[in-house]
Amino acid sequence: MSTTSLDSHTASKFAKLALAHVVRPYPNKLDHVLNGPLDLKEPWDLHPVFFGSFDWHSCVHGYWLLATLLRLFPDIGEAREIEKLFDTQLTSSKIEGEVDYLDQPMRATFERPYGWAWLLMLAAELERHLTERANKWGQALTPLTTAFVDRFVDFLPKATYPTRVGTHFNSSFAIALALEYAEVVHSESLRKVLVRKALDWYGGDVNCQVWEPGGDDFLSPALMEAECMRRVLDATEFSHWLDRFLPRLAEGQPATLFKPAVVSDRRDGKIAHLDGLNLSRAWCWRSIASTLSANDPRRSIVLDAAETHLAASLPHVAGDYMGEHWLATFALLALI
Repeated sequence: MSTTSLDSHTASKFAKLALAHVVRPYPNKLDHVLNGPLDLKEPWDLHPVFFGSFDWHSCVHGYWLLATLLRLFPDIGEAREIEKLFDTQLTSSKIEGEVDYLDQPMRATFERPYGWAWLLMLAAELERHLTERANKWGQALTPLTTAFVDRFVDFLPKATYPTRVGTHFNSSFAIALALEYAEVVHSESLRKVLVRKALDWYGGDVNCQVWEPGGDDFLSPALMEAECMRRVLDATEFSHWLDRFLPRLAEGQPATLFKPAVVSDRRDGKIAHLDGLNLSRAWCWRSIASTLSANDPRRSIVLDAAETHLAASLPHVAGDYMGEHWLATFALLALI
C-alpha cells in the first residue's frame, strides 16, 4: 500500500530547488520563432516572467510548485523568499510582456498544449490562496490566463485527433490540467469544451495496447488517458470505463505499467525524462485509486504500483540540472 507522503522537510527541499532555477536564465532552450532580426533577444527580454528553468514551461510549473508549497506549508523557511519572488515577477507590466510575446505572428502554437495547461494550473493554484497578496498575483496573471483559455477554446474543436505520446504534446495531460483550472474557477463553458473533446477522443477506447515506455517518455500515454477520464466521469462511470480500457488491471497487466522505467544516465536530458515517467505514473496511480471503492481488488494493486514508482525516482529529483529543473514538480503532483 502507498505510504510516501509530503512533509515540511521535503517541501523545503523542493522549494529550494525551484527557487534556484526559476530565475536561472542559462542554459536556455527556447521555443521561439524568429520573425526578424529584432527577435534575437535575451531570455528575460522575450519572457519577462518565465525566462528561467531551462525552458518556458518548466519555469511556469516551477512557479506552480512554489505557489502550492507556499499554500500547503506557509511556515517553511523559504516562504518569504517565494513571496518576494512573486511580488517581483508576477506584476501587471511583466505579464503584459508575456502576452505581447504571444500576440506576435507565428506564435499561435507556442507551448501548445503543455505550457498552456501548466499556466492554467498556476492560475488555479493562485486562486486557491486566500491572502490579499496572492490575489494580487492572480489578478496580474489574468491577461495571460485568459489568453491561454481562449487558445484552448479555439483549438480543441478543430483538433480532430488526440496526440497519444508520452511527452509534451500529450493531449490527455493538457485536458486534465485544464479541467482542474476550469473546476477551481467554476468555468462551466471551458469545462464543457474539455469534457466534450475528452469523451470524443477517449470515451470509446477499449483494451489499451500499452506500448510504453518510450525512450524519452515522462508521461504514460495509457495512465494519463485514464487520469483524464477520471476527471471527466463520475466514480461509477469511470470504474466501468477502466474495466474496458485496462481489462486485466486486477491481474497486474499490462505488466509494463507496473514496472518502473530504468534511467541509465541522468545527465542525458531525454533519458532523464524517464524519472518523470515514474513520478507521473505514481501520480496517476494514486489518483485512479482515489476513485476506486475500498473493496475493489484493483485499488491495492494500483497503490502498490504508485509506491514502487515513487521509490524508483523520488530520490533523484536533484543531482543534475537536466532533471533538477523540473522533476520536483512531478514529484509534488504525486505527493499532494
